[in-house]
Amino acid sequence: MKNGEKMQIGVIGAGSCDAEIDEAAEKIGAWIGGKKHVLVCGGLGGVMKAAARGAKGGGGTTIGILPGFLPSEANPYIDYPIATGLSHARNVIIARSSDLLVAVSGEYGTLSEIAIGLKIGKPVLAYRCQWKGLDEVKHFQSLEELFSELENLTKDI
Repeated sequence: MKNGEKMQIGVIGAGSCDAEIDEAAEKIGAWIGGKKHVLVCGGLGGVMKAAARGAKGGGGTTIGILPGFLPSEANPYIDYPIATGLSHARNVIIARSSDLLVAVSGEYGTLSEIAIGLKIGKPVLAYRCQWKGLDEVKHFQSLEELFSELENLTKDI
C-alpha cells in the first residue's frame, strides 16, 4: 500500500449475534469507517450488519459480498452489494478482497474465512472468537487492544 491509500478491512462473523457482539461489531465498523478504510463483509445480518452500520456511521464505505443472486439481499448499510450466487464459496472472495480480517465471534463460516485468510497470508485478528489454537491468529478480549493492533497494522498507509 502506498502512503494515504485506504485499506479494505474484512469483518467476518455470524449472521446472527447477541446484543454484546452486535455492539462490539458496530464499534469495530465505526473504527474502520472513521479511519476512512473500506469495510468488506458478507453483506447480510448479525456481525456483518452491525459492522456495516458502524462503518456508515463513521463516514466509511461498505462492500457486501453476498452469497445469493440478488443485490437486494444486502443489509441497508451496504454501499456496494456484490451478488455472487456462490453461497459459502463467497468466503474466498471476502478473504481475498480484504487486506486484513477481523473475526468477531463467529461460527463455521467464520472459521472458513479465517482459514482462507491465513492460507493466503492475510493478517487475522479475532475478537471474542471461539476458534482458538490457530497460532497465526491474534486474539483480543478488549476492543482497546484490538484497535491498538489495527492502528499498528494500518499506520504505514
